[in-house]
Amino acid sequence: MPQLDILNKTGNSVGKIELKAEVFEVPVIESHLHMAVLRQLANKRVGTASTKTRGEVRGGGKKPWKQKGTGRARHGSSRSPIWKGGGVTFGPRPRSYAMSLPRKVRRLALREALSSKLLDSTMTVVDSIAMDVISTRSFVEIMKNLKVSGKTLFVLKSADDTVRKSGRNIKDVKIVRPDGVSVYDLLYFENVVFDKEAVERLEEVLS
Repeated sequence: MPQLDILNKTGNSVGKIELKAEVFEVPVIESHLHMAVLRQLANKRVGTASTKTRGEVRGGGKKPWKQKGTGRARHGSSRSPIWKGGGVTFGPRPRSYAMSLPRKVRRLALREALSSKLLDSTMTVVDSIAMDVISTRSFVEIMKNLKVSGKTLFVLKSADDTVRKSGRNIKDVKIVRPDGVSVYDLLYFENVVFDKEAVERLEEVLS
């Protein structure tokens, strides 16, 4: 089983944690990750873009001019798609972009994303990031102690409102609970910080 140091808020090691190999040492297959990310991004699309056809645009009931004798092209409606103010041909209509992916593949992709973080040495485990008061400055100091910077994802089971509000104003920092972690987030953020309880929860769900 792979092992990682458990750090405290000051960056000092306070123990070690054994990670389950079936969750954190899975062979990484890019196609699984690709499908999982595509599904997540597709499901975020609202699909509300809409245009009106010539039958839905108001007006245009009267023939613009008589059929013959004017020297102009024949037209039956001023709401034809070739007219200004007319309908739209083959325009977007409300639709669902939702993609389905087998549950086994989704869980496997999540395990692979976690394994890639461990493999890249961009995964950190802390005992707790409990805070007494809301303080962005204190949260930044904790990040410096943990030696993480840039795009950082915090997966914290024990995070309360004090912790979340302390970190929400920091650029490129996101705080989620274990049940809210996604393949996209794990791949997008350069570093990921778990608390010990979050690791145990993920191992419980994904084992």
